[in-house]
Amino acid sequence: MGGRINGGGGAMDVYLPRSNGDVDDDGKERRTGTVWTATAHIITAVIGSGVLSLAWAMAQLGWVAGPVTLLLFAAITYYTCGLLADCYRVGDPATGKRNYTYTEAVKSYLGGWHVWFCGFCQYVNMFGTGIGYTITASISAAAINKSNCFHWRGHGTDCSQNTSTYIIGFGVVQVIFCQLPNFHKLWWLSIIAAVMSFSYAAIAVGLSLAQTISGPLGKTTMTGTQVGVDVDNVQKIWMTFQALGNVAFAYSYAIILIEIQDTLRSPPAEHITMRQATMVSISTTTGFYMLCGCLGYSAFGNGAPGNILTGFGFYEPYWLVDLANVCIVVHLVGGFQVFCQPLFAAVEGGMARRCPGLAADRGGVNVFRMVWRTAFVAVITLLAILMPFFNSILGILGSIAFWPLTVFFPVEMYIRQRQLPRFSTKWAALQSLSFVCFLVTLAACAASVQGVLDSLKTYVPFKTRT
Repeated sequence: MGGRINGGGGAMDVYLPRSNGDVDDDGKERRTGTVWTATAHIITAVIGSGVLSLAWAMAQLGWVAGPVTLLLFAAITYYTCGLLADCYRVGDPATGKRNYTYTEAVKSYLGGWHVWFCGFCQYVNMFGTGIGYTITASISAAAINKSNCFHWRGHGTDCSQNTSTYIIGFGVVQVIFCQLPNFHKLWWLSIIAAVMSFSYAAIAVGLSLAQTISGPLGKTTMTGTQVGVDVDNVQKIWMTFQALGNVAFAYSYAIILIEIQDTLRSPPAEHITMRQATMVSISTTTGFYMLCGCLGYSAFGNGAPGNILTGFGFYEPYWLVDLANVCIVVHLVGGFQVFCQPLFAAVEGGMARRCPGLAADRGGVNVFRMVWRTAFVAVITLLAILMPFFNSILGILGSIAFWPLTVFFPVEMYIRQRQLPRFSTKWAALQSLSFVCFLVTLAACAASVQGVLDSLKTYVPFKTRT
């Protein structure tokens, strides 16, 4: 049997095979995870399409605020994930009742409207990520044709593509994959996800380094894009906040932390191991993000493209650019399906409880599942066609996931667990952290929505070519 881990901002679900043997204190098969397996799964889940926008984010923030922002998000994520790890068990940290999912932990410690709000944030994040995956995969598919066009016809040629066609093609593929039985049990998808994620991220770093050495394509500054040169005052503010959302998206993995922790063996107590794994994985990921963001910025300067592999600062070697984009497409074709499985399960499980006859198989065919999943993919495809804006969508997703799931719930559960007195020093510090992160989330979300609205002024579905 395998244990499922629902993926967050980085990539997709991770499936952990469990070995046979003795049982744990909850009667389930003995868990065998270690600090190194947990570290591997966190890194695999975190490093994903979000890494492609970091050069653009650095260009908005500059050499000072850019690295500082990455380090601050890393520190906040590490700290709050440590609080969340302490909430895996209720009561005694070594023998208390286990929480198997993020939602169970919220229900155990907070209950009431917090459970509904947690579920809402999770499912909105899953739905939004489906749109983000569709946009990213279609842009990369179009970039493969553009790369070949530039190589054979010259860099000055009009090689623009209509991404709507690729979005529809991606949607058709997902409609077919949606109907595959037991798709969520295909654990090997996690292996493919890991290979694909590291491949295209490593290619982006390598190409950026080569470009930096051979000759940067743009000017860099301490404060990023310059008012009056690259942008006006209003654009500078909006782009800065949107960049914060893009960085937040790159660090979104708290949603899967409890599920990863549920694979760890004990002793030592799971929260101790999880804190160690979080430290190693966040340090490793931040170092990788620094490389990708800083090298990408040094290569392209303040004109860094929103997506480093599809913005065509890199033309050659064209086959390597093609390979990177193929890796993105393959990763996201499977990632879309696996990431949406919890949402599928929630809707279909609810329907089975309320209308068992309607949700039942008929002659080996589940009509409800076929119609509902097809409609789900159709809606996502339509929204992706209407709003195919990479950085703005990532900013929205990052803001949705960051404050509620990475900060608010861990802080509130920790306060309830430790029974911190209201207005005590630690209570005030934690609430201040939560409030500041809420303001950052609000600003990033508003800026990203503004980015979508601005882009819609010039974008015409099915007609605009990019």
